[in-house]
Amino acid sequence: MSKSIRVGRNTCAALALMALSQGAAAQSAFDTPAAFEARVMISGVNRGPIHAGGTAELRGTGFTQGQTVTFERGDEVLFKDLPVNEKGEVSAKFDVPADAALGLHPIVVKTDGPDSASVVELKVSPKIDYAGEDKFDITKAELGGGLYQIGVSDANGTIFVTSSAGGRGKPVTSELIKLDGETLEVLARREPAMAPAEGGRPASPFAVYGVGVDDTHGNVWVTNTRQNSVAVYAQDDLSLVKQFDVNTAPHARDAVYDAATDRVYVSVMSEGINVYDAASLELVKTIAIPSAQRGGEFATMSVAVDGANGQLYTVSLNTPELAKVDLASGEVTIFPLESVSRPSGVDVSEDGKTLFVASQNSDDLLILDAADGSVKSDVPVGVQPLNVVYVEGQDLAYVANRTSDSLAVVSGDGQLVASLPGGPFPNFVEEADDGTVYMVNKARGDAEGGNTVWRIKHK
Repeated sequence: MSKSIRVGRNTCAALALMALSQGAAAQSAFDTPAAFEARVMISGVNRGPIHAGGTAELRGTGFTQGQTVTFERGDEVLFKDLPVNEKGEVSAKFDVPADAALGLHPIVVKTDGPDSASVVELKVSPKIDYAGEDKFDITKAELGGGLYQIGVSDANGTIFVTSSAGGRGKPVTSELIKLDGETLEVLARREPAMAPAEGGRPASPFAVYGVGVDDTHGNVWVTNTRQNSVAVYAQDDLSLVKQFDVNTAPHARDAVYDAATDRVYVSVMSEGINVYDAASLELVKTIAIPSAQRGGEFATMSVAVDGANGQLYTVSLNTPELAKVDLASGEVTIFPLESVSRPSGVDVSEDGKTLFVASQNSDDLLILDAADGSVKSDVPVGVQPLNVVYVEGQDLAYVANRTSDSLAVVSGDGQLVASLPGGPFPNFVEEADDGTVYMVNKARGDAEGGNTVWRIKHK
């Protein structure tokens, strides 16, 4: 079933009121309400992105057999009374108009028998063709596993990649991998020690996810997200230096070493930033980062440190906000990011004057004034941007776009200068002092080129 729709700009509140008013007109009395417990997803073909002029696929699970489901956008009914099958599922396809605006569009979902309603989002993403590959020298090495992040040792010319796979009923495997930064030859691998069973969770490795490199003390810091912990390994042979206790770093994500303060800063999503002494390997304090939104919770994601000016920056996945932390005083300043959704990646220029923020749901890169958070440029870069790194000598920001399988390259004045093929699920980017950019991507089914580390040199 294919249907063409007109995508407008109505708000969620208006749609909800419209749904109620239509329901009132169709019924002589209010029926007993029911909780909306189904799960609805709207994506492009084969779970890909949705583009203007393309086809969208609608899938719903968890409905009650015998229910019918209606989907509306603005004043237009997309599908009316779709039947729920014996598995509690509905599905349909429709055409998105060629002039559909980019962004998140609210879709009202109503059920009948029993009656319930909810609002889900349809995201129209930019379609950006690959271009500019001739401007770069690119080499790759496939590592296997499930690659997450990459850290660079400029002192030793090596890179460190975290790999973790499994879970959800499958055995968890994990490795910390050391490679030559020039040839991408694997120099060492280390499997983490086993963490004890806890709270119904079976024993599994202290799987490694985030990674930060300390060239002062010759260590590599990693986050153990599953165990809410952090570990330290030696750069030379990847031997374990210290494993911190379980549940001392709730949902630890990124780890960044700052030579100016000799501290390691770890984002702990539900609490803020954990600060560790890189010499004594002790937790010094936790910097709480409150949301400025009423009822909001700041969920820290990527971390960028401006060591020269003593500032730390991080963004919140749950709220459109950026936090600026003065490392000397501990003062936290919150900048609203009103035009974005689910910000994830952040970096700062070497002079500390410019910030770069990549946001998953708004598919864009914001270039901001670090003094007041004002927007200099808002650049569509691909689908689901996860992370960004800015290379000062090139005046270029590199953005890993997970769902469009691309690496966007954006100039400091907000011009998209290249869109490079990045293999399935580009996940993280990092730079070396000489301007070399490294990227890791993950696997997606049987797609070629998964779990690969990339070395990218601008010509």
